[in-house]
Amino acid sequence: MATIRASCHDCGDVELTTRDVHVRICDDNSQGTYSFRCPHCRMTVVKPAESRTIDLLVASGVSFTTWRLPAELNEAHVGEPISHDDLLDFHHLLNDDIKLSAALAEFTNG
Repeated sequence: MATIRASCHDCGDVELTTRDVHVRICDDNSQGTYSFRCPHCRMTVVKPAESRTIDLLVASGVSFTTWRLPAELNEAHVGEPISHDDLLDFHHLLNDDIKLSAALAEFTNG
């Protein structure tokens, strides 16, 4: 089993095994990260990794998972972005059952 040297933000350099490290790779852009739980402070550490590092980790036996970017990133966004005031209005609407019912009825009927 390979020994992997990584760095914890608080504890500095630590030595890990391939079972201690996990790689995540994005199928859409091949960007990746690796993560591990520091053997000293027990905090989870996540770090970005270049393709070369990912290839080396996976080749040495580190487990990996892949993921995809959310489809919403490819949707067309029309109109102005929501503002802080919009969020406050929405919050107040959610706390007023009568106004919320009216808004939902308008949405489903209109």
